[in-house]
Amino acid sequence: MTAPTGDLRDSPIDEAEWRLRCDMAAVFRIAARLEWNEQIGNHISVMLPDTAEPLFLINPRGYLFQELRASDLIVCDLAGRVLRGKGELRKVAMHIHARIHLRNPNATCVVHVHPRWSTALSLIDGAELSLSHHNNLLLNDRAVYDALGDEPVSHDEEGDRIAGLMGEHSIMIMRGHGLTVAGPTVHDAFDETYMAERTCMYQLTAMQTGQKLHVLPERLRRHHEGPWGDKMDARLHLDAWRRILDREEPDYAT
Repeated sequence: MTAPTGDLRDSPIDEAEWRLRCDMAAVFRIAARLEWNEQIGNHISVMLPDTAEPLFLINPRGYLFQELRASDLIVCDLAGRVLRGKGELRKVAMHIHARIHLRNPNATCVVHVHPRWSTALSLIDGAELSLSHHNNLLLNDRAVYDALGDEPVSHDEEGDRIAGLMGEHSIMIMRGHGLTVAGPTVHDAFDETYMAERTCMYQLTAMQTGQKLHVLPERLRRHHEGPWGDKMDARLHLDAWRRILDREEPDYAT
């Protein structure tokens, strides 16, 4: 049985792709609720499995996250050509997402958003994640900081620089810009984005007191470079949100 195709030009969509589309649409709706995105900007992409050439799903230009449905996502190749679906790929999305997917095959899902707290941290000169919250014991070794990103991402060379700096890291705090998270699955990337943003919130809230942050002992670092979901309940977290969406916004999965 194939899933509904909605507005897609080509059909059918196989079950594996439809499951990815529904997870992706759920993450867009959750991100909208959490105010992670910048008006109609920001993007989330995922590579499609078992395709003859590398292809990825991504949101088309011009949609708010809160209105996206599974059938609205477009299929593109790593050159940025739209092969299935209606709409166009925003150039900045091609320069960031396609280049990270191309550079790192383990970056199956890439979340690029501008959440309040991690973006605020990116605006502070010299600020990085402190080793102060228990979350930092897992997060900090996975993060990289882009201190050279003054230029907006408008060409592949800048995308290649970002992808090269990110390397095998899963989190990039982009100076003066926002947050990019990569993971092996949609739920891994979503949950790590969620945790990074929450942890930045705790840190900046504490910094507002003007008091010195406590630093946890280095020996407590987790040193985990594998999939985020190996240590955290990433799939269960996304499933919990999907139960909420199934009740309150069931059109996301159409």
